[in-house]
Amino acid sequence: MRTWVFAGLLVAASTGAALAQDAAAGEQSFNKCRPCHDVGPEAKIKLGPPLNGIDGRKSASYPGFNYSDAVKGLGLTWNAASFKQWVSNPAAMAPGTRMAFSGIKDDQEIGNLWSYVGQFKEDGSKK
Repeated sequence: MRTWVFAGLLVAASTGAALAQDAAAGEQSFNKCRPCHDVGPEAKIKLGPPLNGIDGRKSASYPGFNYSDAVKGLGLTWNAASFKQWVSNPAAMAPGTRMAFSGIKDDQEIGNLWSYVGQFKEDGSKK
C-alpha cells in the first residue's frame, strides 16, 4: 500500500514539474510573438494587443486596441483549444486579419505557449 501512495506522490510531483517546464518552454516560444505582443505587469499595446488575461477573454476585446474586422467577427472566447486553432494559422481562421504570422505547427510548442501566456491575469500578475 505504501508503495502505491509513494508512486502516486511521485506522479503528482512530476506533473507539477512538467507544467513548470511547459511554461518555461512557452516563454522561449513567446519570443516569436514578442515583436507584436506583450505580456506581464508592464504589458502595453504594440502591433497587437497585450495577452494578459487571455484565458477566458472574448476575442477582439482588449480596451484601446483597433482590431481588424476579421478578428472582430471571430466571436470566440480564448481558451486552450481556440488559441491552438488561432496560433497554428491565424489567416485561415480569420481571412483578412492584419496579423502577419504564418503560425506554429507543433502541438507541443503551442501547448507550451498557452501554458505561458495563460498564466497571466488581466493585471499582468501570474495566477
